[in-house]
Amino acid sequence: MNLNPIGRVLIVGGGTAGWMCAAAFARALQGQCHVQLVESDEIGAIGVGEASIPNLIEFNRALGIDEDEFLRETGGSFKLGIEFVNWGAIGERYLHGFGALGAGSAGLPFHQFWLRGAQSGLAGPLGDYAINTVAPAQARFLRARHDMSGSPLADLAHAFHFDASLYARYLRRYAETRGVTRTEGKVEQVLRRAEDGHIEAVLLAGGVRMDADFFIDCSGMRALLMAGALGVGFEDWSHWLPCDRALALPSKASTPLLPMTRSTAHSAGWQWRIPLQHRTGNGHVYASAFMDDEEAERLLRLHLDSEARGDARPIRFRTGRLQRFWEGNCVAVGLSSGFLEPLESTSIHLIHMAVARILDFFPRAGFEAADVAEYNALTTREYERIRDFLVLHYKLTRREDSPFWRYCRHMAIPDGLRQKIELFTAHGRVIRHSDELFAEPSWIQVMVGQGLMPRSHHPFADQLPETELAAYLENVRQVIARCVQTMPLHADFIAQHCSRGVE
Repeated sequence: MNLNPIGRVLIVGGGTAGWMCAAAFARALQGQCHVQLVESDEIGAIGVGEASIPNLIEFNRALGIDEDEFLRETGGSFKLGIEFVNWGAIGERYLHGFGALGAGSAGLPFHQFWLRGAQSGLAGPLGDYAINTVAPAQARFLRARHDMSGSPLADLAHAFHFDASLYARYLRRYAETRGVTRTEGKVEQVLRRAEDGHIEAVLLAGGVRMDADFFIDCSGMRALLMAGALGVGFEDWSHWLPCDRALALPSKASTPLLPMTRSTAHSAGWQWRIPLQHRTGNGHVYASAFMDDEEAERLLRLHLDSEARGDARPIRFRTGRLQRFWEGNCVAVGLSSGFLEPLESTSIHLIHMAVARILDFFPRAGFEAADVAEYNALTTREYERIRDFLVLHYKLTRREDSPFWRYCRHMAIPDGLRQKIELFTAHGRVIRHSDELFAEPSWIQVMVGQGLMPRSHHPFADQLPETELAAYLENVRQVIARCVQTMPLHADFIAQHCSRGVE
């Protein structure tokens, strides 16, 4: 077994995935090996991922990036959650907020008391009991006040909206100042070693050869190295997630500046709205089997709340994942590893986790089989659990107004998701696996938000007398409402701390 250290890493492809890899490797490896990135200006990035979940804070912090600087450089704004419109039924809306849900008591999570209150007419909407759902509806924002333990203000959890292309550019500057070298060029051929099938080098147009010990495939949906050269197969999930196209269309910035993403369901998919400082990101994700491109664009433009900027950009995709994420001396990161639609803003999280996992399993030149197998098992499990959370949104619709929604409502679903729904339906229980991305509050908010109410609640919630239950629920609601009133408007917070300035 070759125990020599890795001397050269080559990242094939730029964009958000490539430059997140480059920046993290530069920071972690600190010159121990040579990191190169090759990309072609002729190949455009997908770049629709303009929203994150809170985990991106950890990635930026690990790089030593100042949060306010990051937001100024990317035209970013804050995000406290995602509002879903027309998903359960037309005319309904709910917020999936980050962070805590209410305040638990007597060893039980808050939602068990809320369920009892809702079943007896003592509780208001679930969204009234979480600061991350009350604040964005009022366009208010504040970073968590960790000095106020016990207050809902300490429970605030935030993520970001930002321009993905500006973020990639920012990370490129970060990486290049730390020794990463970039080569402009288009890969025309991938050379493999005869003895073990590992990648030896890539040849660029014009004959430039780039050798490396370790290759990172950030070539997007083409998966140039993993699927193309190494022949790794693809596991198709389009029977569970049937949307296969998107149209992206920016529009002018609009007010108020809401600290939340909005997802509005249409007749064969859904439309995103992502508010940045300098513009609003919009897009329509839809299923081509149920809607043609012209109708998809008509609906997108019809539901813009500000003037469009430019033409709609079409994107085609297939939901699913590679059968293996690490093969030989190559790892896929980003869209080259698979595609899960941006319904819950998980694309950049998956890049972050891939980068962190590569660093955890960073190889020697021998590439131990046990390391590769464990990396693939962990990543597979992560993709499948995120997939199930996305499928949940479609499955729980009560809509019967179009063939698309009838298909989603009645489709078969993965066994693990079916078991999760059945468990919640019984007594409102949600069991989270230790490394699962979405915590119990996320599952609860989506299930309740789309009309799935359990038959009962945990029996221990009955130990609280009804008058005390009513007072407890009302106290939680009022405390959160008062805390939100102390928070500044989102636009004012940005103006004070991280404004991009006038363009």
